[in-house]
Amino acid sequence: MQLALYEKYDLRLPRYTSYPTAPHFHDAINGKVFANWLGELNPLQPLSLYLHVPYCEEMCWFCGCNTKITKHYKPVGTYVAALLTEIKNTLGKLDPTHRFTVSHIHFGGGSPTILKADDLRTIMGAIRKKVDILPTAEVAIEMDPRTANDDLMDAMIECGFNRASIGVQDFNADVQRAVNRVQSYDLVRDVISRLRHRGLRGINVDLMYGLPNQTVQSIRQTVDQTATLCPDRLSVFGYAHVPWMKKHQNLIPTETLPDTQDRWAQYEEIQNRLAYHRYVAIGLDHFAHQADPMATALYNGKLHRNFQGYTTDRAEALIGFGPSAISSLPQGYAQNDPALARWQRAVEGGDCAVEKGVAVSNEDRLRRDIINELMCNLSVDVAKICATHGTSADRFAPELNRIRAMTNDNIVEVNSTHIKLTNTGRPLVRAVCAVFDTYLNHAHGRHSQAV
Repeated sequence: MQLALYEKYDLRLPRYTSYPTAPHFHDAINGKVFANWLGELNPLQPLSLYLHVPYCEEMCWFCGCNTKITKHYKPVGTYVAALLTEIKNTLGKLDPTHRFTVSHIHFGGGSPTILKADDLRTIMGAIRKKVDILPTAEVAIEMDPRTANDDLMDAMIECGFNRASIGVQDFNADVQRAVNRVQSYDLVRDVISRLRHRGLRGINVDLMYGLPNQTVQSIRQTVDQTATLCPDRLSVFGYAHVPWMKKHQNLIPTETLPDTQDRWAQYEEIQNRLAYHRYVAIGLDHFAHQADPMATALYNGKLHRNFQGYTTDRAEALIGFGPSAISSLPQGYAQNDPALARWQRAVEGGDCAVEKGVAVSNEDRLRRDIINELMCNLSVDVAKICATHGTSADRFAPELNRIRAMTNDNIVEVNSTHIKLTNTGRPLVRAVCAVFDTYLNHAHGRHSQAV
């Protein structure tokens, strides 16, 4: 892509893991509203659960997550006790006349591998007391290879985990030191080997570009090293430098970050090397083996997107636990209080710890479906989506005209109401989605770069 074209469209835009996006959440959506939403859920539809573990042993300076640093387990143990209470109270607000099922569970953080094995068992046991986990459910956990141990891995297998997401980011020692995350290739290879030896076959690896001291050559080496580990899926994220939101990112000197041209070159190198290693590109920033369920979902038009990024999870209701966790229900979005102490007080008081959220309108659902199709499949037939919502595509004439103008830059191809991203336009899909975002001009937050 020509640099001028990149700079033209590389605006600071939402990642569209929801619509409306998080900057538009407000405090009219509180614990009482959320409890009512839970009571209205359809018991015939499986649930998805997200559990946030907001602790790490060390702070990675690139981190944009809600996490705290601790060298002692006591605060983690206290947190687990509160999390168990939240699981009991929140799932207790579902229709009590039915037994709900769960099709997807994801432990994120922070670093869930900071948990003791017995605490992981206890958390999964508390979930099973309230709901039934389907035999086909994906049960996943994010892993810091530096804190993964055999006891935890044994507990994972015992509890039915079948997917692990390994945080790598970059194998280059200079880059690792610059972001305060030092871990060797041998360590990561050993952790993956031990997981596979126990029968866990679903392995994801997370990589990043745009980090301090990264070069195209170092990225190429990291991707090639990663390919030798044979992960099933990869997530490749551009580092979002947002020190106004995450103060620890001030520890990364701005002058060590790649400029716009270098950042784009790194992105291209990752795309090319993963294609060389026969990974299928999934949407904007994920990759998978051809036989992986995520690639199958892409081929079948069943790929979805939520707060964890691209997913095969099609549950209509995702319930989040822990501070800052976001729930996505048919009625709207609800986010827990990100402040650990306030979240804990609410939970221990028997309340849902929701701080803010947004109810979705029919208009939001229509635009969300269009945006989701673009983000997942890089194409959308606006008229077809409109028909499923009982309306005409004529209402989107202004948006379609704006997108047709992008054909001059070879970003999209437009045939009547059908929009398709070109290979040139793939990395700028968020810019195309933004055309359908009626909230964007009213955003109160600041977003990361589109690439």
